[in-house]
Formats: sequence, structure tokens, C-alpha cells
Amino acid sequence: MTSAATTTSRPAAPRRRVPTRRQVPWPVWGFLLLPAAIEVGLVFWPALNSFYLSFTQWGGVGPPEPVGIANYENLFADPVFHQALRNNVIWAVGFGGLSVVGGLILALALNRPRRGVGLYRSAIFLPMVFSLAVTGLFWRVQYQPDGTVNTSLGLLGLGDLERQWLADPDTALYAVLIAAVWRQVGYIMVLYLAGLKSCDPALQDASAVDGAGPWQRFRYVIWPQLRGVNTVVFAVTVIEAVRTFDIVWAMTGGGPYRSTELLSTYMFQQGFTFLNLGYASALAVVIFALAIVFIITYLVRATRQEVES
Repeated sequence: MTSAATTTSRPAAPRRRVPTRRQVPWPVWGFLLLPAAIEVGLVFWPALNSFYLSFTQWGGVGPPEPVGIANYENLFADPVFHQALRNNVIWAVGFGGLSVVGGLILALALNRPRRGVGLYRSAIFLPMVFSLAVTGLFWRVQYQPDGTVNTSLGLLGLGDLERQWLADPDTALYAVLIAAVWRQVGYIMVLYLAGLKSCDPALQDASAVDGAGPWQRFRYVIWPQLRGVNTVVFAVTVIEAVRTFDIVWAMTGGGPYRSTELLSTYMFQQGFTFLNLGYASALAVVIFALAIVFIITYLVRATRQEVES
């Protein structure tokens, strides 16, 4: 008979936990799929359809007629397209440069708390509340022969500079550009203010103790910390510069003599005035390609600099 004291029992093997996949509740799938379906239906599908229409001739009625790359061949041989492309380059450089530089300067000036700084920020950002069409109509009144601009020049003794700003082909594009920058600079200021709030003040204090001047502190301490904000600002500015339409159409309609014609206004004329929707779709594809090339080039360069640093 075997004694209980001498009987050895093996310990029970631990149970292996079978990983269970946590099921996503169906309301969550509903909240995810509904916006995705709206995005596909209202953004991606029209974009793909526009790409298809760029290879067709279509007036909006009946089936589109395939024409191959004829629209693109006509496009690059079109002098109006060349004029609009040149104007878009000037617009992108002026609009982007003035908006970013002006917004950054205003953000640096209004970053520190002082009396009335909130009022200044609100006043500078206020034009962003108005639509581009309203902004264009407002500035159109200012540029009238008896408007605020010419009246102010006369009061300052600069009457020789008075002119019909929007009727002169030499000044019309730059007059509209000033109006667009006036509206956009407040938005860029807010973006940079958000970036400056995330900068480490200890680094700035340490650099000041080491004898760094204001420019050196900005160049070597503040500016590198704004890299993420710069990416957002660049993307927003390029997209706005390429797709600008409302303010130009409200102020000049692309004139006089197509001196303010942009790719977007020319696309609108071809598509909705002349009902040449295939040609207009080719213009839309060019606008999309320009924006993508600029943004991807900048992102690759920024990523490379970040890896090297």
C-alpha cells in the first residue's frame, strides 16, 4: 500500500490564454464608414472622373467623346494658358512669401503677453472670417478712382501715384495680390502663434544667458522648433495659391486683357462659360499636379533635413 506522504503529484500545467480579438462595436464602424463613403463620393470619385474627362471632349450633354491627349496638346500650345501659368507663378511667390513672412513677423511681435495683445490678434485675424468673394468686393471699392487708396495717396501728397488700379494691366494682379495677402496673413499668424507656444522657453533663456542676440535666438533656437508648423504652413499656402479663384473673379474676372488670369479662373471660363468640360478637366489635372509636386518636394526635403540632423 502506497503512503500518501510518499505520493508525489505533478503540478497542473498552466492554461494557455488564447488571445481573443476584441470586436469593434458596429456603431464605431458606422461612424468610420459614413465619413469614408462621403469622402469617396464627393472628393475621390469626382477627382478620378475629372482625370478621365481630361482625355475626352464633352459639352455637358451626351456621352463624352474620347480624344486621347489632344486636350493636353492644345493646352500647352494655348497662349492664354501660358499667361495664366506665369500669373500663377507670380501669385504663388508673392502670395506665399508675403503671407508667410508677414504672419511670422506678426506672430513674433504678438507672442508675448502684454496689454491689449488679444485685441490686436483678433483685429488681424478678423479678415479671415469673411469669404474671399466678400473680401474681393470690399477691396474693389477701395481701389475705385475715388476710393480709399487714391484718396490716401492724395492726402499724403503722392497724387502722381493715383491710378485705376484694377483697370491697369501693369498693376491689377498686384492689387488683387495685396487684398489676398491682407486676408491670409492673419491665418498664418495664428498658425505660427500656436507653434511658438510649443517652443521650449528654457532653451531661449539659456541662449540669452550665453550671449545670443535676438536674431541668433530666432535662427538657432526658435526656427528649428517650428519645423512641424512650417510644413503645415507651406502645404496650406501652396494649396491656397494654386486654387485661388474667388477673390480674383470678384475683383477683375481675370482682366483686364487677362492680366490677372489664373489657372483656376481660366478653368472656370472653359468649363462653365464655353462648356468645354474636357479642356477644363485637363486644366484641373494640371492644377492638381502642380500642387502635389510642390508639396511632395517640400516634404521630401524637410524629411531629409530632419534625418540628417
